[in-house]
Amino acid sequence: MVWDSWRAERGPLALVCAAILAANPDNSQPWLFRITERGGQVCIDLFADLRRNLKAIDPYQRNVHIGLGCALENLLLAAGANSYATDITLAPDAADVTHVARIDLAPAGVVAPDLYWAIPQRHMNRAGYDTNRPLGEDMLAEIQALNQDDPDARLFWFTTAGDRRCIGDLIVEATEATIHDTEQAADIVRWSRMSWQDVQQHKDGITLDTSGVTGPTLAVAKMLPTFTPEQSNQAWLKNTRETHVATAATFCILAVRDKSAPVQQLRAGRLLQRVHLWSTAHGLALHVMHQMPDRAGREESLGIEPRFGHALRDLIGNPAWQALSMFRMGYPTVEALRSPRLPVEQVLIS
Repeated sequence: MVWDSWRAERGPLALVCAAILAANPDNSQPWLFRITERGGQVCIDLFADLRRNLKAIDPYQRNVHIGLGCALENLLLAAGANSYATDITLAPDAADVTHVARIDLAPAGVVAPDLYWAIPQRHMNRAGYDTNRPLGEDMLAEIQALNQDDPDARLFWFTTAGDRRCIGDLIVEATEATIHDTEQAADIVRWSRMSWQDVQQHKDGITLDTSGVTGPTLAVAKMLPTFTPEQSNQAWLKNTRETHVATAATFCILAVRDKSAPVQQLRAGRLLQRVHLWSTAHGLALHVMHQMPDRAGREESLGIEPRFGHALRDLIGNPAWQALSMFRMGYPTVEALRSPRLPVEQVLIS
């Protein structure tokens, strides 16, 4: 499994192995990589695999590009640790919208950033967080400093009890709207891997081990027949209401200047990955909860009343910024488990 073997690789392939361990919404792993060498110049091209897009959940491929940005961040961290300097070009081919980045590599000294060492420990933690341990202002300030170089991405924090209740209620409402939307609910069910056979076959998606169900409940769930779609959706709603929003120490909206711009989506993904790696290194748990932005995108695609689009706008309170994704953060009560990953040979193209 690449979680265990990722550092055994050498050369450009080591960078790809690090990249595929990145965070990505719904564990869809929407990436493809091409490694080329011409005249001693090594290049890695990063492509969006739109076959892996959840179309009703993510009609504008925003989550896809966030996940690609997360992968790009891991790749760049691994480049320094593997003696490469990098020259990055985003959207290098105007004729191919799936070609999201080109990374030219050159020999350099070893520079292993602190965040690099958190790559194999970073896992999405969907379990409950410690409600007796708030996040300090100094810690949030350190996280905010991770984004000093990007003027087009910003983190908006919501730490007060009142704000957390308000956002929690909206997330629950967005989850209910999702499971009552036939097409969105079908997307979620299609990407859920509830049996061992499904995990082995697909090596992607949301599994029971990473669903936030823990302890005896998880053991019993693994012994039961596969959940029906209705049972799966109701379990997600119950976990969202009783665990996820109820135990968040803080919520955060990841915003950009223009949420329709793929390059800004990529850069926001890089920031999200940095935040998640930093959190891991400092003993914090993070859980991306994109129900509200997903419903806002669904509203746009269907041309219906922008209930959640307006709610996100009001939460940010600044017309210069548009919500792209959201997450909760806190101190973990249980260790997050690893999600399945496609083997590297399945994401390499020629």
